[in-house]
Amino acid sequence: MKDCIFCKIARGDIPSNTVYENDKVLAFDDINPMAPVHVIVIPKKHVATLLDVIPEHVDMMGDIFSAVTEVARIKGIDEKGFRTVINCNEEGGQVIFHLHLHVLGGKKLQDELA
Repeated sequence: MKDCIFCKIARGDIPSNTVYENDKVLAFDDINPMAPVHVIVIPKKHVATLLDVIPEHVDMMGDIFSAVTEVARIKGIDEKGFRTVINCNEEGGQVIFHLHLHVLGGKKLQDELA
């Protein structure tokens, strides 16, 4: 997807503070963090929303969740705990229509981040 900001970040057209990367997934610090640790995990392949995930994406979803584990370790939040969030469509809070997962931690999270 040519105009998708997350696709541009994945291609390296827009710089980001990379936390973790492999050939299928990229994780980077959120530029507007809602917690001391706020990392965005995206598949490098463009998938617009969680509703667009199809059976052929099962490996991609596994890669995303494996990346979450690595991000938690890298950021030092694996022992105390963290929250993961996937927003879907406008009423679900999705702003960028490229599937992404938020990893939030570094403090005791309150309900406003749920």
